[in-house]
Amino acid sequence: MTLLRKRRIFYILIGFMLMLLIYAVRMVWIQIASANKAISASGMTMNELAVRQREEGIELDPGRGQFLDRHGEPLTGKTVWVPVLFPLKHLPDTSQIHGVADLLGVTAAELEGKWSRLQYPFIWKSPEGQAPLVLAEHEAERWSQVSGFRILPYMQRYLEDKSGKQWLGYVSQRPDYIRSLYGQTNSRGLPLSLQVGASGLERTFDQFLRGVGSTRAAYTVDGQKRPISGLGMRLTTANDRYYPLSVRTTVDRTIQQHLEDLTEQMGIREGAIVVLDAAQGDVVAMVSRPFFNPRQIDLEQGSWSNHAVKAAVPGSIFKTVIAAAALEEGVASPGEKFHCTGHYGKYGLSCWKEGGHGMITLKEAFAQSCNIVFAELGERLTADSIGRTADKLGLGRMVGWQSPSFREGLALRQIDQEEAGVVFAKGGSPDGGTRAQTALGQRDVLVSPLQAANLVVTLLHDGKVAAPRLVQDIYFKNGVRMLELPPQSAPSKYGAISPATARILRGWMKEVVSHGTGQALQNAQWHLAGKSGTAQTVSAGRPANHQWFIGYGPAKQPRYAVAVLVENRSPGAPHQATELFRRVMDLLAARIHEI
Repeated sequence: MTLLRKRRIFYILIGFMLMLLIYAVRMVWIQIASANKAISASGMTMNELAVRQREEGIELDPGRGQFLDRHGEPLTGKTVWVPVLFPLKHLPDTSQIHGVADLLGVTAAELEGKWSRLQYPFIWKSPEGQAPLVLAEHEAERWSQVSGFRILPYMQRYLEDKSGKQWLGYVSQRPDYIRSLYGQTNSRGLPLSLQVGASGLERTFDQFLRGVGSTRAAYTVDGQKRPISGLGMRLTTANDRYYPLSVRTTVDRTIQQHLEDLTEQMGIREGAIVVLDAAQGDVVAMVSRPFFNPRQIDLEQGSWSNHAVKAAVPGSIFKTVIAAAALEEGVASPGEKFHCTGHYGKYGLSCWKEGGHGMITLKEAFAQSCNIVFAELGERLTADSIGRTADKLGLGRMVGWQSPSFREGLALRQIDQEEAGVVFAKGGSPDGGTRAQTALGQRDVLVSPLQAANLVVTLLHDGKVAAPRLVQDIYFKNGVRMLELPPQSAPSKYGAISPATARILRGWMKEVVSHGTGQALQNAQWHLAGKSGTAQTVSAGRPANHQWFIGYGPAKQPRYAVAVLVENRSPGAPHQATELFRRVMDLLAARIHEI
């Protein structure tokens, strides 16, 4: 062997030795420096991942923040005790199988068949198949000796299967959304399987609700899924002083639940109720029909959509805007007399009262909801004056609480799905016929129940438009307030209607109840004021009516402003919205006495 070949072999051996040395140093560094460093997308360390290779685990609480009502009562987050099966190589003995099967309400064969096929831990479901089966807490100790079976505390996020709280929303897995967050502060540790807000407050406040770690139950097994003696099951949780956070809403949970029950009792299929605090314009309750199940979302069915913030044809409640515009622009006076024959004579318009109202003042026309008078006012007014007045009253634009730069420069709108509505279609030049129909709340006009209730608050505040809140503050886990979201106004770029006009309209709303279309409200617990409305629309190709009632109570010292909408009623059907409004106000009166 030549000297040159020996040198080459020597250099190759030196190279191999250097590679082995580098590999050894790398392994030492991993053991010392990286074992306790988060290396996964979920923030787990290498030591934790190594342990998890020998564990069969399940998440009991994702650590997500919770929602509270205005009194601190929970709106989400209820701890229940649920049965959990862990995969095993060999199932427990026959007597234990029969005992667990009786507890779960199934046959031993059904349980054994399910258990033997498990690849991952499984929370046993209720007979309906959606929510976990809930058991008594005292059962946990009784069954703790059965291998691979435990009864564990589980955080059930939503308190009801059916809910009219679409404003609260729901959570779901959104991996594309989580990927879009990568690169932002505190976002790299989010696992792609994490459930995040998909609608409602769950979505708008998602950045505050993400926790710092979950609570997991882990059952330690060997490579053949046999329990390791002495290790058993363990619970791991993120023990943080400040997280998860709590988001306190403006909603009264008791009122919300009573109103949801009321819509069930009255058989309301489609529609909404919005109750605002007359003092600040905060949302006290918001009910949307049909109800939805936050645990099982059908996107195509659409019941998760919040009807309370969706714009609908308003009908005669829009006459409030026309009356304000006529007074503000000086095209009519409260005592001016009009003649209603029952037919307008053009545009195919007629009054709801056969034969008409005869000679009638503007004040009386508002109380009686006379179409003829308001069609004439629509023609007297310009499209610009109608549009400006609507804007001054918070219509045709979004009014919910919002901040363009709330935290870290990010914009925040509290109320998800909110629609701005419209007065006149864009690009048109409204002629007399268009304005006459618009004055009756038809044609292109669209108003949401939230806007309608807020319009009432605006009149109660002498023309100042409030920005309704759903959330008022956010708290750390230790009870210290982290952030406050103070009340806001939502002023129009055109200014505000005069306090005098607001006072006149409030008085006319009282006339609606005392001498007008709302006389059925005279038997309510409070003296009420408001405005009724019926809008013609089309549903599934057939004529239908939207029935409205908006107003406030008590009339002398207003506590609440309310808008109710019953959608797609058959033409000629009784005005269910008026009855619903009365019963809502009676419930609110009862709640005041309780407090």
